[in-house]
Amino acid sequence: MTDHESALQKALVAALKDDATLAALLDGRVWDQAPQGAAFPHLLIGRCESRPLDADGGGVEQALTLTGVSRFAGSEEAKAVAAAVRACLHEATLEADGVRTVSLRVVWSDVARSGDGRRTWAVVRLRAVTEEI
Repeated sequence: MTDHESALQKALVAALKDDATLAALLDGRVWDQAPQGAAFPHLLIGRCESRPLDADGGGVEQALTLTGVSRFAGSEEAKAVAAAVRACLHEATLEADGVRTVSLRVVWSDVARSGDGRRTWAVVRLRAVTEEI
């Protein structure tokens, strides 16, 4: 059985790192866990919910949460990251490890300051449907 979750994450990371706007904002800082002492801003691929679909091609529906983390003294940087992620991924066709997206949509995004005011979070929620190639 094909690992749709890992294949989609691999395709997402590649697309996000290849995007010129995100490269200018993040300088390649896209991870599923930030390394110790990571520079800001960066983007984290977090929660992934998935469920199999009863479809040809072994379809899987996934809901993913991407979180941009900024230490800029306002919300502009986090909003720019959210907008760039949306522009890069909304309705994109991605492919990796024998899996491709049939549908990829940005469902919603939210930008908010942390409780201590030291960080601003840009949370982007994706819905993807993948199939085996």
